[in-house]
Amino acid sequence: MKLNLDALKTDILEQLRADGFVVFHGHCRNGQSRPVAYWDTARVPEFQSFLAAARQAGAKMVVFNQVQFFEGMVEDALEQLEECELPVEERRGYERRLREMSAFRGFTCALELSFDSEARTFVYEVQADWYADFLRIVDDLDSYSHEGEEEGEEGSMGGYFSRN
Repeated sequence: MKLNLDALKTDILEQLRADGFVVFHGHCRNGQSRPVAYWDTARVPEFQSFLAAARQAGAKMVVFNQVQFFEGMVEDALEQLEECELPVEERRGYERRLREMSAFRGFTCALELSFDSEARTFVYEVQADWYADFLRIVDDLDSYSHEGEEEGEEGSMGGYFSRN
């Protein structure tokens, strides 16, 4: 699904205010210690349905998070690519795709709404398709750069551990 997240961001903020929610501009809520339930945006993509569920659950505050795509993200990925031992053609393919993604600098690449209810965090999250591709590339590069680390793990204690 093609999304204009900058327009969606405006629509979401307007709807939050119209519905009387307190808007807390926060960070991504992934990785916290409480259980998380994710909204099925593939089957029910409308954020209005998520907000209706929040309202019915008694939420008064919704955490709003947006991620802007910036040039440093591409630069970091290109640096990570340099550290990977890849065949030349594969390296060029990744480099070309990453450089093309520089065109999205300044765009909103992900939006997240969340609220807490009954010891659980409920999350509505959407990403631009191109950003999902970018994250897959970064994950690929991360797996390539960690392949060599696993081979040397057995002797990772260096001179501090004797097998005598």
